[in-house]
Amino acid sequence: MAGPLARGGPAVLSERGGVTGAGMRVVRAGGVWRVTRPLHPGLRPFVCGYAGYRVAVALPYQARVVPTGRAVVVINLAEPFSRVRRLGLPGAGSGRIGSLVVGLEDRPAICEHPGGQEAIRLELTPLGAYRLFAVPMGELTNHVIELPDVLGPGAGELVERLAATGDWTARCDLLDAALLDRFGEGPAPAPEVEHAWRLLAATAGTIPIARVAEEVGWSQKHLARRFEQQVGLTPKRSARVLRFQRAMGMLTGGRASADTAMVSGFYDQAHLVREFRALAGVTPGQVVGARRTEGALVL
Repeated sequence: MAGPLARGGPAVLSERGGVTGAGMRVVRAGGVWRVTRPLHPGLRPFVCGYAGYRVAVALPYQARVVPTGRAVVVINLAEPFSRVRRLGLPGAGSGRIGSLVVGLEDRPAICEHPGGQEAIRLELTPLGAYRLFAVPMGELTNHVIELPDVLGPGAGELVERLAATGDWTARCDLLDAALLDRFGEGPAPAPEVEHAWRLLAATAGTIPIARVAEEVGWSQKHLARRFEQQVGLTPKRSARVLRFQRAMGMLTGGRASADTAMVSGFYDQAHLVREFRALAGVTPGQVVGARRTEGALVL
């Protein structure tokens, strides 16, 4: 695909972008070009979505990442991050880091980039991440790790091939093939863990954990251990993140704080504010007023 996201290619798309062949969609929002296409059917059980993007203006920036209930892979095609630091965890930060894996989170992080970013960002379901990474997911919780350290040296070779491929349709084809191969070989999560996650996700974390354990036929202690191994957070911590995410969506959609607190399973508005400070490090009002960029908040 020739266009502003192709290395060295002519800028044939308008400033607003457009839809090209193979279902590729290119959009410019502010100073960011973003390219997407519909997910391959074989990826839909595991991947929430992925997008390629390039920042048009090479200026340094800092953004805040908040918990989403998803794992993330960033495939870096140009300048690496200067640093990613986890708030509230002493020493939990990286130095200069390129392509990376982030497990599930229940704390905010700050990403710093020197500018000139071009990357592909994938969001994975927790159990899709378990299948892709094939490691105990608790080892990745609240951590930022170089991609080859999780997926092996073949991941570095894949990044090099993606960076050398200027055409975004070809890039997506290459990435799809690599993901499908990896998912086909990865471990299957326990059916009980799958069911427990579905219950939590369907209720946005408002279902009592005791009821989840009863539904899957395990004790709460056994459920917590197996769930954390395959998801990365315990059911209780996962429910907390899901409630936060629902509340954030409601607030940014224009719902009042008091109404949001009641519907999202918080005791009251003060409880909502405390949870936002704990999980995002900011107030609900700051989240609503933030600019969003590729899964992060620019305050």
